[in-house]
This record gives sequence, C-alpha cells and structure tokens, in this order.
Amino acid sequence: MIQWANDIPIYLHRDPVDFRKAINGLAVIVSDAMELAPCQSALFVFCNKPRTQLKVLYWDNTGFALWQKRLEKERFKWPRKQEDSTLTITHEQWCWLLRGFDINQLTPHQSLYYSEVS
Repeated sequence: MIQWANDIPIYLHRDPVDFRKAINGLAVIVSDAMELAPCQSALFVFCNKPRTQLKVLYWDNTGFALWQKRLEKERFKWPRKQEDSTLTITHEQWCWLLRGFDINQLTPHQSLYYSEVS
C-alpha cells in the first residue's frame, strides 16, 4: 500500500459515488460537492454504494493520481451520511477504516496538555 504522510488531511465523501467516475469526475465532486480545492495536498476518499471499493484521489505536485482498493468478501464500515457530506479523519482513523474497523465507534484516549507539573 502507498504510505502517505501522517499529517496530510484526509477527507471522506460520505455519499456513495458511481465508480465509473475517474480522475476528472472525482475532481469535480471535490470542487463542487465537497467545496475543497482538488489540487491541495490532501487525500479525497470515495466509496461505492455497496461499500466494497474505495477510491482515493490526490495531487502529487505533478498531476492527479488515483488509488483504488476492492474488498473481495467484506464491506467497508463507511460513516453514515449526515448534514455535511464531507468528513475529515485522522491518519489513525484512515488506517482503522482500511483494516475494517468502524471509525465512529473507536475513540483513542483524550490528549492532555499541561503547562506545569506539581
């Protein structure tokens, strides 16, 4: 699998997408429906209606690239549609999603930040 930087933004398009769409069609969804800039350094993730395939559109500074994963038996635990059709996830949640976990049910410990110790 391609290893992307841990700090790259990852945006999920919650609505199912017709997987006959390729780079140009997905870039239009990013621009129009997600209201994001497709040429920014980010991963834009799409899922088909049966939730058996993912497509990831990204800009690599020289052009668009498209990555696809197809499951043979299982389904992705895709977040349900809410008011906003775009969901931003962390790199950790991305790894969970690819491994088959429901990212809505997994929550890590809260990060704590202290200014003093005493």
